[in-house]
Amino acid sequence: MAVVLVTGGAGYVGSHACKALAAKGHTPVTYDNLSRGHHTAVKWGPLEVGDLLEKDRLADVIARHSPVAVMHFAALAIVSESVNHPERYFLNNVEGTRNLLDEMKAANIRRLVFSSTCAIYGIPNTVPISESETTKPISPYGESKLRVEQMLSLRRELDGLSSIALRYFNAAGADIDGDIGEDHDPEPHLIPNVLNAATGAKNLTVHGDTYQTRDGTCIRDYIHVSDLADAHILALNLLENQFERAATTTFANLGTGTGYSVLEVIREAERVTGKAIPFEVGPARAGDPPSLIANGTYARDLLGWAPKRSDLSTLITNAWRWHSRS
Repeated sequence: MAVVLVTGGAGYVGSHACKALAAKGHTPVTYDNLSRGHHTAVKWGPLEVGDLLEKDRLADVIARHSPVAVMHFAALAIVSESVNHPERYFLNNVEGTRNLLDEMKAANIRRLVFSSTCAIYGIPNTVPISESETTKPISPYGESKLRVEQMLSLRRELDGLSSIALRYFNAAGADIDGDIGEDHDPEPHLIPNVLNAATGAKNLTVHGDTYQTRDGTCIRDYIHVSDLADAHILALNLLENQFERAATTTFANLGTGTGYSVLEVIREAERVTGKAIPFEVGPARAGDPPSLIANGTYARDLLGWAPKRSDLSTLITNAWRWHSRS
């Protein structure tokens, strides 16, 4: 079918997207510096080790593989870390993307699916959050992703780039076949940290319990990582077909429209694992909004996409199965 360059394809969401691409007959070429991804997660196409800040290396990989499109996942993505090291996030996420877009232009690659985030909204005025919500990120991570989205709009006008930015909410779960799962170091996400606590491998801290939510803990919209991968395939298809002739830039939320609190996730994990999960309450983290829930109507209309595996029980069951094997 087609070669697709997948930046960050050794990471959590990127590796699931590579599997989905291969299932559709495409060849995913992973470009990853392996600083946070894993070479063992690259199973469905070649791995090219490199950094987006290395323009010559990136140009060489593109020239040798001749991709027709790019899925762009490569980014630093820990909110709390970005607060402490903002310059690192703007260099990696913004300047790295600028290099990627430059090399795409040089190679006449005009289609990009971008991994964006609900962090661009900051503390929303209205929940569930639609794409018309004001973008006012409260973390350098969210700001870096917003700057990339703005860059994509500019590149449409200047270079004829067609792009779809998928603003996902909280990626969770694991591949249903158990081939890949979530393995960050450090691990910023709630569900794997809850499961680590279930095994006694790690203490669990709940970051704040005085938010203006139903039980005082943060509420998030969790979306299965394989559902996210499906949306990327649909976005690529849209760019190849409907948007082939005229350049376009659009943005779509990926979420379920249902939110769960930290304590609700812990209770469901106790039910799935059959284990008591002890935790302590710590201070709230900078950059954490009380509630983030998606209005996913536009993604359904644009892509014909709907989550199939993203109920909380399935998310935790898949994650626990993979966690127990690894």
